Amino acid sequence: MRIQKLRYLVTAASLLAILVLLAGCGGGKAVTRIDTDSTIDLSGRWNDADSRMVAEELIAQATTSPWVENHLLANGKKPAVIVGNIVNKSSEHIPVNPFMADVERAFINSGRVRMVATSEQRDQVRDERADQQQYSSEASMKEWGRELGADYMMLGEVNTIIDREGGDEVKFYQVDVYLIDLEDNTKAWAGFKKIKKYVSRDGYRP
Repeated sequence: MRIQKLRYLVTAASLLAILVLLAGCGGGKAVTRIDTDSTIDLSGRWNDADSRMVAEELIAQATTSPWVENHLLANGKKPAVIVGNIVNKSSEHIPVNPFMADVERAFINSGRVRMVATSEQRDQVRDERADQQQYSSEASMKEWGRELGADYMMLGEVNTIIDREGGDEVKFYQVDVYLIDLEDNTKAWAGFKKIKKYVSRDGYRP
């Protein structure tokens, strides 16, 4: 009787240990590295793929528009562009700084314009230039008053329209951007990009 009871306790303890082990194995978090250019929509909200795609398409529109050639003919040099504020007016939290960085990168990579640093970046550069006046050699010291002034500033906004019924949503994004001549405030170019997403809770695809 005592031996049977001991066997029962051993068996119960073994089963308990196995259950604990299985629970530990099944409840862990898996992390998988994926290509940064891949497109994965989990929530249907604005994501890095949207930011990159919109920036590249808008700047492709901008740099192939007649205003670039008109500036080259009138001035004999590439237009200098600065990216100003792109305002999020949507009902969704959209981090605009990464989008503005994507816009700058697309402009630079186009090779069609000269890109002027933002006001925050210029402040850092000016601090460094001021430091050079005191500590750098005369041959390597950079002079004041030689900064490139921008010819055009890009401004824009992001808007959304959400249509929701039950657990399903249609999300419509529109990004509008403008290039404004800094001398006379005229709009040299206007562009837009639209994105529409259908988010279904039951996995249905239209």
